[in-house]
Amino acid sequence: MSKSKYLVELLAKSRLIGNKIDIIPVDLRPANEEEAYLIQDDLHRHLFDKKYGEIIGHKIGCTTKVMQEYLGISNPCVGGVYDVNVNYYEGNYKFNKFISPGVECEIAVFLGKDLPPQNHLYNKNSVQEAVSDVMASIEIVDDRWFDYKSIDTLSLISDDFFASGCVLGKKIKLDKIKLPEISGRMLINDELVGTGYGKDIMGDPLEALAWLANFMSKRGKTLKANQFVSLGSIVETKWVNLGDSVHIEIDGLGSAIANFI
Repeated sequence: MSKSKYLVELLAKSRLIGNKIDIIPVDLRPANEEEAYLIQDDLHRHLFDKKYGEIIGHKIGCTTKVMQEYLGISNPCVGGVYDVNVNYYEGNYKFNKFISPGVECEIAVFLGKDLPPQNHLYNKNSVQEAVSDVMASIEIVDDRWFDYKSIDTLSLISDDFFASGCVLGKKIKLDKIKLPEISGRMLINDELVGTGYGKDIMGDPLEALAWLANFMSKRGKTLKANQFVSLGSIVETKWVNLGDSVHIEIDGLGSAIANFI
């Protein structure tokens, strides 16, 4: 069995069956970032073929200092987000459908135009033209590993970097919001657990979108219209328990709620 096929089947089982993933043997881990993302691509195709769902968005992890320090990873990492766990405004999630769920307080954008591969680099001004709306977002992450702190970054990337779903808030026109200046907060069971600012995301959240557009362009891929991108958490990941209610509020964007039942 090829390395890619072995890893894809191992990673897919955690979502299809619900079992935790053990440490991957050194000789079977992705050798570099390019290979990690190729395995992620194969995982996407495999899960789609298994009727798990359809990718309707992307997440970028480790775009803020708080998350880089929390995970010990200094560079952004990308994952796909399936429709199976995407909700709008308020999402009710069955706790036992996850392995070890967590939540993050994010800013997301909805794309009104494609961002295709091109010969020159995107910047925050050029990607802004493709953004139709901006939203508050609760990213739902799932720790599918026995001990994620012992797992290498490339293996985490292969498994969509913890991605599991999200709750997207009301769509707001981008021209009404100065993204670097807005602040946000996350509450669990009405208790404040963290705060942050738009500027925490690479100085300007649109810089994260430009980074992703350039990353995809180098791979010959298009960021597609009618998909969303969650740009990174301004609050450290919080792991949730059965019965928890998570509420985020972002100035100018409103709120989103995730309930774990």
